[in-house]
Amino acid sequence: MSSIISKRLLYKNSNIKCNYWQSLLSKMSSNNSVEASIRNKMIQNLGPTFLNVMNESYMHNVPSGSETHFKLVIVSEHFLNLPNVKRHQLIYNLLKDEMQNGVHALSIVAKTPQEWDTADKNIEPSPNCRGGFGK
Repeated sequence: MSSIISKRLLYKNSNIKCNYWQSLLSKMSSNNSVEASIRNKMIQNLGPTFLNVMNESYMHNVPSGSETHFKLVIVSEHFLNLPNVKRHQLIYNLLKDEMQNGVHALSIVAKTPQEWDTADKNIEPSPNCRGGFGK
């Protein structure tokens, strides 16, 4: 994204939104990818047998190249005997830094290998964007 376009996006909104986007674009321009961070934390902490981290930010009203909306499909033995809510809490706890620093939405599909083996593996598409800044 060119600096001219990003400045227009940044300054189009109020100071609060402007500061949010400045912070977000600063993180995006560094070498640290939020998507890579999510992937690495899942691998290091949950040893998944299947992992798909999808950046769905392009589907939303955010600047091009943003890392704000993700879908996570993860299969791990760590989820054995855990209800869905506990699986999600575990993942959110691992990703608390990302959630506090720019990630606006995280859709989670968390299964055990046994559940994954018997599943049809059709992951529901994410819903359409229903708003955001400027809407």
